[in-house]
Amino acid sequence: MRGITWGLLAAWIVHDLEELLTMPSWSQEAPEQVRAVLPQVPDGVLNQLPMSRAEAATAIGLTGLAIAAASASGARTGGASKFFQASLAGFGLHAGTHLAQSAVLRRYTPGLVTTPLVVIPYSVWAWRRLKRSGVPIHPSDARLNVLLAAVVPAAHAVARLRRLRRGASGRPTMEL
Repeated sequence: MRGITWGLLAAWIVHDLEELLTMPSWSQEAPEQVRAVLPQVPDGVLNQLPMSRAEAATAIGLTGLAIAAASASGARTGGASKFFQASLAGFGLHAGTHLAQSAVLRRYTPGLVTTPLVVIPYSVWAWRRLKRSGVPIHPSDARLNVLLAAVVPAAHAVARLRRLRRGASGRPTMEL
């Protein structure tokens, strides 16, 4: 069971390393690309897309803490933890966002390479192994799903706080 439960963290690390390596540079060009394909997206939304490597690393690191906690919970319960299973489901389902983003923009977006190579295969394998091993599969818990769905946006919001502390010079201007 440890391979399945800690495999979530391992698959997430591989996937998010791709995102860390590509997101900062991709995000600088993203507003123009999105505007060309989806002109109705408000400028306020597009202005949030560019991020520095430090912002990406902060958001990815914070999300990683949640994934590590889910993997640990799964390891403690032999994969039966609702937290682990909801995180596993979210990890697998988020592959759709990567595929959809690239399809809409008709180009590479961060995470696209490891989505079909890591995210989807690991998720399918893990669910099959859990079921074959007789681990009770919990029905979806709406409150837990909402909470977990908020992890990534919350991590990005915390990472953006860095901008509030920096002026145009890039030097700290206020303490939080």
